[in-house]
Amino acid sequence: MSTATADRIAQLRAEGEAAVAAAASTADLEEIRVRFLGRKAELPNLLRDVGKLPPEERGPVGKGANQARQALQAAVDSRQAELEAVELETKLAADVVDVTLPGTPATPAGHLHILTATRREIEDVFVGLGFSVVEGPEIDLAYYNFDALNHDVHHPARSEADTFYVADDVVLRTQTSPMQVRQMELQEPPLYIIVPGRVYRPDNDATHTPQFHQVEGLAVDEDLTLGDLQGTLLAFARAIFGDDREVRLRPHFFPFTEPSVELDVSCFNCKQGFLRDGSRCPLCKGTAWIEILGAGMVDPNLYGYVEGYDPEKHQGFAWGMGIERIAFLKHRVPDLRMFFENDLRLLEQFG
Repeated sequence: MSTATADRIAQLRAEGEAAVAAAASTADLEEIRVRFLGRKAELPNLLRDVGKLPPEERGPVGKGANQARQALQAAVDSRQAELEAVELETKLAADVVDVTLPGTPATPAGHLHILTATRREIEDVFVGLGFSVVEGPEIDLAYYNFDALNHDVHHPARSEADTFYVADDVVLRTQTSPMQVRQMELQEPPLYIIVPGRVYRPDNDATHTPQFHQVEGLAVDEDLTLGDLQGTLLAFARAIFGDDREVRLRPHFFPFTEPSVELDVSCFNCKQGFLRDGSRCPLCKGTAWIEILGAGMVDPNLYGYVEGYDPEKHQGFAWGMGIERIAFLKHRVPDLRMFFENDLRLLEQFG
């Protein structure tokens, strides 16, 4: 090995060891390692170029350069351990907690989503009136969703424009009403149930969403009348919207009730359809009434789908309401889709 090459190897080793010893931080040490031992550094290049040297110089140069590289790597590793220990001590000293300082304010606890809270409020009202809460499948047979609810085979609700079909005879339920017949199959009268849950229809606008929530109610007993239905829903309306509310029934049509009605509650935003400034109430459109649900007496045909229910002996009433609509009206939310957008500016208002 030539004297110049040996001197250069010794010089690189000395410079490297001095730089490593002077490193003040692990970041500085990494820069030094790259400068002396990185892929583009002079010492590793000497090792890579050994094959280009005359045969008599290859051994001595390779041995000397490799010893220098190993010495520098050992120095780097040793200094790395020293610097890491110093930096850890510094960090621990800086992170000392002063236990005499006031504690950090606790993160506010979460709360129920407005739709869940509204559902539970509705359930509490009807449980207080003697009803039981039951649930059913969200994917159901068309038999329970349509046939057993007295829907004609050509009823428009059966079209793919109004119903999500999983198969020819399987649908995403369009209402929680299928549990009427399902529960009557399981339980003889008297029967007083409500059925909350998700339902699905191909709608999407300010007052409709493809997935929404309903509460179905069903009462079957002896000597039930439309007056019992009205009294039950009056108690519900006053519990939800205020003790001074009134209700009215309007004739309507549903395949599974006869007679069928829609129920309106007196407007809680105005007086006789007008605001204090004399303008028309935007909530009830000046009518002084707000539609909240559909209802009616159970069509006797439904009793033909189950055993133990005699249309000559038993009478029943049923109703169905949208949970979103109740929350929409009670809390004055302008667009039903806002319930599903997870916007904290809205959700934090209903803690």
